[in-house]
Amino acid sequence: MDFEVIPAVDMRGGKCVQLVQGVPGSEMVSLDDPIAVALDWISQGAKTLHLIDLDGALDGKRINAPIIEKIVHDGKNRGVRIQIGGGIRSFEDAAHLLKLGADRVILSTAALREPELVKKLADEFGTAHINVALDSKNGKVAIEGWKKLSEFTAVEMGQKFEKLGAGTLLFTNIDTEGLMRGVNPTPTAELVKSVKIPVIASGGITTLQDILTIRATGACGVVVGSALYTGKFTYPEALNILKEQQK
Repeated sequence: MDFEVIPAVDMRGGKCVQLVQGVPGSEMVSLDDPIAVALDWISQGAKTLHLIDLDGALDGKRINAPIIEKIVHDGKNRGVRIQIGGGIRSFEDAAHLLKLGADRVILSTAALREPELVKKLADEFGTAHINVALDSKNGKVAIEGWKKLSEFTAVEMGQKFEKLGAGTLLFTNIDTEGLMRGVNPTPTAELVKSVKIPVIASGGITTLQDILTIRATGACGVVVGSALYTGKFTYPEALNILKEQQK
């Protein structure tokens, strides 16, 4: 698949926010209308949107569900792919979102706790619709909204979930996430080399060069949040630099 720059629409308390390293209360951005934000990214050329329900991830309360459902509906009507994560804890949660029209569900804590859930969903809906998030901190995969660390590395878990039926992986480097200090491509490159399925990267994108650095790892795309919301660069500029590199 072609390398994509995917705008993040993270929601907490009904607002579109950007947290520093996922810590509640650290909002560097807070916008009142996530639906309008999502539609704006689409108008700027986004072909995929990355929706995260932070209340679901942090507290297990999916209070942003009505907003997410509206974005999925509006996005699908415009031919845009939607991937959704945050608080998906069960087969029923994932199935509901996929039947709603989500292209991919992103499993994190649930996958670590119940790996067979990945296989069950892949068997039911197809591997292309199942993404497993591997959020890494100090070399270990974090769970429960990044509040706890597991004993496993991203490479170990990536290989395991590939066998169980995940169609893509989402790798977030928490060590660089939200700090606006640039990327560390090494962990992403290691994961890409260890699996055959596509890897989407996230965490630390600050400049246009960071996008190219992540593309060079072999990742199939990158999720960008804070850099876009704080004006480090625009979404059209991100698309243009990829086009320039392809000439």
